[in-house]
Amino acid sequence: MLKGFKDFILRGNVIELAVAVVVGTAFANVVEAMVSGIVTPLLNAVGGGGQVEGLGVPLRPGQENTYLDFAAIINALIVFLITAAVVYFALVAPMNTFQQLRRRGVEEPEEVSEEIATLREIRDLLAARRTDGTL
Repeated sequence: MLKGFKDFILRGNVIELAVAVVVGTAFANVVEAMVSGIVTPLLNAVGGGGQVEGLGVPLRPGQENTYLDFAAIINALIVFLITAAVVYFALVAPMNTFQQLRRRGVEEPEEVSEEIATLREIRDLLAARRTDGTL
């Protein structure tokens, strides 16, 4: 049981996964900071001026804990979409292309009917007889 775990750890998949999680988390933090620093102020500017705190609606005026912050929801969606796009275009698409290139070199055996297989055997036997001079 321990040997299997050791093989699993040393295979490299776990290390690659750990690197992907760390890089993904760091990238998400960068995107979050950019969206919070650039997009949030723009969304809040659209929300109006004066007493308004941004793009949102207070359910009870004067109580901050009842404020529906639409800007935060839009920010989270933007962060998710940007992160998902980068992961797809930087990791998933190249890996799919690489796997397709790897598969091109390997031919998959074609499925043939039993009749075709029998006819091919007969053809091969006849060709072997012709080379032997027995036909």
